Amino acid sequence: MSMNRRSVVKAIAAGGALVGASVLMPRIAMAAWSTKAFDAEDQATAMKELLGGMPEESAEVTMKAPDIAENGAVVPVTVRSSMAGVESMSIFVENNPNPLVAEFMIPAGTAADVSTRLRMGKTSKVTAVVKANGKLYSASKEVKVTIGGCGG
Repeated sequence: MSMNRRSVVKAIAAGGALVGASVLMPRIAMAAWSTKAFDAEDQATAMKELLGGMPEESAEVTMKAPDIAENGAVVPVTVRSSMAGVESMSIFVENNPNPLVAEFMIPAGTAADVSTRLRMGKTSKVTAVVKANGKLYSASKEVKVTIGGCGG
């Protein structure tokens, strides 16, 4: 089922103030937003603030990213995991001014498969972290950037 603007307006009208607030004021709906993690200037701090620890490498986490990104402003990344009990997926770019670039909450019963485009200022290691059953797992890849996307 695809959602269009009319469907969203109807859902807001029918769902009351709570649903309306979550659509119209996302900051309220995201009360658990981790400001410290997104504002961290190094990857280790960002991981500890967001996830509470450091992940271990796992073959059950796969990340697809280009070897060379011709434009750092638009770097496609896909993260997948076949693990059961995936709670979240996060993406970090080690040499970015703010290494945490995305966090995706994975609802129970859905496929742990996310795709996004991120910005990279320069060549860096990109790390995907999957939280499953309370444990942290990761996969990493070096992505070379020819034209920086974070003000570079």
